[in-house]
Amino acid sequence: MTEIRTVLTGLDLLTPPAGPGVDEFDLATERAVRAFQQSRGLSVDGRVGAETWRALDAARWRLGARTLYHAVPEPLTGEDVRSLQERLLEMGYDVGRADAIYGIRTSRAVAQFQREVGLKPDGSCGPHTMNALRRLGRKVVGGRPQWLRESDAIRQSGPTLVGRTVVIDPGHGGTDPGVVVPDGPLRWTEAELVHDLASRLEGRLAASGVRVQLTRGPAPETCLPDVDRAQLANSLGADVFISLHTDGHANPAADGVATYHYGTDNGVTSCTGERLAGLVQREIVVRTGLRDCRTHAKAWDLLRLTRMPAVRVEVGYLTSPTDRGRLIDPRFRDRVVEAIVAAVQRMYLPIERDVPTGSIDVSELRAVVAAGTTVD
Repeated sequence: MTEIRTVLTGLDLLTPPAGPGVDEFDLATERAVRAFQQSRGLSVDGRVGAETWRALDAARWRLGARTLYHAVPEPLTGEDVRSLQERLLEMGYDVGRADAIYGIRTSRAVAQFQREVGLKPDGSCGPHTMNALRRLGRKVVGGRPQWLRESDAIRQSGPTLVGRTVVIDPGHGGTDPGVVVPDGPLRWTEAELVHDLASRLEGRLAASGVRVQLTRGPAPETCLPDVDRAQLANSLGADVFISLHTDGHANPAADGVATYHYGTDNGVTSCTGERLAGLVQREIVVRTGLRDCRTHAKAWDLLRLTRMPAVRVEVGYLTSPTDRGRLIDPRFRDRVVEAIVAAVQRMYLPIERDVPTGSIDVSELRAVVAAGTTVD
């Protein structure tokens, strides 16, 4: 508790106690935690769970306060690492995503910078490297550097879905059913519904020539933590990661679909993830009629740690009688699947050859692939 209050106080989110011995999770601390979660793109619940604690621990560090280097097997993490990555991205160096993890890609970018300014290219960021970074300005012009780099990679990969790898993540599972709603003699659970949705999506994508991997099966197995789900997608070299959920709220009037991508409050984002989220959101809204709850940037581990375009889709509120009536209809779930497949296809189409939302016939993707040709 003392550590939590110390970090929040250092971030100017909590007033230091007037006297000694104050060490409780009071209302002021809960409000400070909520403010911190909001600023870091986390779920705002006022509780310090594992994900919030990792973010608080990382927030202790400011760039220049310690020497940064590539550590194995546990890499250094912290806000200082994120600040360094953002600085390097603005200067045109490829660190990948600004995920606050000092991995091999960040180390190589630092070494490249050091080589260009005449420093020893050891890949670590100490006082001399920091001084050089402070002296030099931005190199890349004409748009966000990461957007330019990611967009170019997407364009060069071509428009076809054939041969790509997509990891589908049905949320929850095992002993964690997610949102649970009794409905007369029936009982609907988020875990079961999204697994069925994921299985349907797996079939449609496979018919389009995509290699598909689900993060879990329907059996009551152990529920993988989000960190492990992200690591699975990374180990498979996935091109796209799609996490499927339904939402819930105490107010049954809450309804609609929302899609999330990696991003923080200071504008750092996964550019291709942001684009995919927008495509998924618009396709689902147009094809299903669900209320548009828009796209949002979040720094959840599931989105931050994946190295490919990743989105989390909250496909309606299971606690809403209207949304629930749709979600339990297999034909409605098929329309959601068609929307997601169309969105993934559109992400790989060049911007100048994009098509209107709702216009792609997913059955034609299957027919084209079955004929042995590629989507054009």
